[in-house]
Amino acid sequence: MKMIDLGSQRGPLRIIETPTDIDCAREVRFRRSFRSLVECMVPCCGFQPSELASNSESTHGSTVTGTFFGYRKGRVSFCLQDDSRSTPLLLLEFAIPTSYLAKEMQYGLLRIALECDRLKTRVDSLYSVRVWSLYCNGRKVGFAVRRQMTETDMAVLKLMKSVSVGAGVLPIEQKSEEGELMYLRASFKRVIGSVNSESFHMINPVGSCGQELSIFLLRS
Repeated sequence: MKMIDLGSQRGPLRIIETPTDIDCAREVRFRRSFRSLVECMVPCCGFQPSELASNSESTHGSTVTGTFFGYRKGRVSFCLQDDSRSTPLLLLEFAIPTSYLAKEMQYGLLRIALECDRLKTRVDSLYSVRVWSLYCNGRKVGFAVRRQMTETDMAVLKLMKSVSVGAGVLPIEQKSEEGELMYLRASFKRVIGSVNSESFHMINPVGSCGQELSIFLLRS
């Protein structure tokens, strides 16, 4: 199993190629300086799915949980939740492979901008916009689409229900031609600019520079 080291050093993410044990008895924890991604808990308890929240008003705090997941050769999805156990607020599929996103993260700075047309979506909340133009570090790389939960999504969130923060490869029963099922989950600070703009900035523990990762929702 490969894990992504989120902080054994102060710098960008790197992939650990050596085998890493998963302790199913304990929850993933961050130590204050990102020096240890201690133990990964893959729970066996059930995940209770329900409809995606229809607007951003269901987020009651300034911090949310953001999760990137997808098969290495498949498209990456991004899920926003109030916390790791709650109903998804937003689920987007990016028109880029997971491996592309992982490669971009290696440089330590990742800015994802999602832009939609104000004239076409002016009466919609940002969370209900269906199609977005997708930019990574200033380069247009395609589009992103809001979609409903699938059985696969439910299974992934079930495995990660008790994982609050972490990154790595999820165990799956059947091998896929698209490679390993990778994930990255972190806490994000939510900043509301207006009804036409929101941003989410990954929170690093105190005392760590860590990865700089932000997602912007913009209606222009």
